Amino acid sequence: MKKLLYELGETPPTGYVPEQMYASLIRPERYGPPAAAFQTEVVDVPRPGRGQVLVYVMAAGVNYNNVWAAMGRPFDVIAARRHAGAVEDYHIGGSEGSGIVWAVGDGVEQVKVGDHIVLSSCQWNESAADIRAGADPMTSATQTVWGYEANFGSFAQFTVVDEYQCHPKPQRLSWAEAAAFMLTGATAYRQLTGWYPNVVRPGEPVLIWGGAGGLGSMATQIVRTFGGRPIAVVSSPDRADYCTKLGAHGVIDRRGYTHWGRIPDISDAEASGAWLSEARRFGAAFWEALGERRAPKIVLEHVGQDSIPTSMYVCDTAGMVVICGGTSGYHGDVDLRYLWMRQKRLQGSHFANFQQCRAIVDLIASGDISPCLSYVGEFDDIGAVHQMMRDNNHHPGNMALLVNAPSSTV
Repeated sequence: MKKLLYELGETPPTGYVPEQMYASLIRPERYGPPAAAFQTEVVDVPRPGRGQVLVYVMAAGVNYNNVWAAMGRPFDVIAARRHAGAVEDYHIGGSEGSGIVWAVGDGVEQVKVGDHIVLSSCQWNESAADIRAGADPMTSATQTVWGYEANFGSFAQFTVVDEYQCHPKPQRLSWAEAAAFMLTGATAYRQLTGWYPNVVRPGEPVLIWGGAGGLGSMATQIVRTFGGRPIAVVSSPDRADYCTKLGAHGVIDRRGYTHWGRIPDISDAEASGAWLSEARRFGAAFWEALGERRAPKIVLEHVGQDSIPTSMYVCDTAGMVVICGGTSGYHGDVDLRYLWMRQKRLQGSHFANFQQCRAIVDLIASGDISPCLSYVGEFDDIGAVHQMMRDNNHHPGNMALLVNAPSSTV
């Protein structure tokens, strides 16, 4: 008998879309620590429109953007959507996942009901004027992050995505493994290969901040795959060991330095001198980890305020600091003398386009890169796992949460 609501893991008849579903919701009145902000509720199942796909979610990846969503800052995603005309007064997070195509809207041609897929993290209007004029979709004025800026992410039994967000699930991966590599993997791939001529090349050194995290784990492997030499920045011996086993050429423990944060005013000679001394000491540690006196040609950034001054200082002449986030803050100071006189590049980078997403899927499918899944939780763990991430107590690598997939499939 068909039902209005199915329990998590209970599969409806093929082709039948129930009226309601379980979802992990954030509401404005719960903004604050993620452990309390996420709560499981029952809501209506979204329906796919033209060019859209309804997905029966098997597992979901965990990323820092929904720590921000839970806290309601620095960006109130619910208020922003309501201001734009959305009717939902809640947020369903989750910006990557794996699942089964359950229904398709008009015009969908590249996937069909029953396909096993992984989901990419950004949406855009393929008919937008800038895209039709040749813009990379990731630079389009219509681009948004699904499951963060856009609602109805993967922390629910069903989700609706645009057709181009669907990519074939690598057969060798479990549902959990397939759910947790796309956001970090595709982001790192674009950072390292998407900004010609500053792309990773054989033999060239690359500095990777947060080497044991999801982004750093994927970046280390991508650099290795393209013949570069990754040097990972870590915060503990255990994470150093993790990065070394993953393929890092060397590691630097950031706890041995005191100059993190904004640059002292240049008129303060004593403070400026102390900062420069520490930055030079960090640069010397990079040489030691590399085994020769060469500066990094690429610095892969996401830390932001605490590390940008050092990144710009140690980056090689004509090299690039490429940044995709600001977990320590958004006010990154740059000494412009190093930027212009040594002709360095500070490049913003945001997720990845379709081609770059498909490239990381292919690298994962071939076995050249591991999804680095280190933790698998249950649906009820969504708040607790984001709290771990907020407190920097999370596991290295990538994390996933089971939605409809049974624990036996991990």
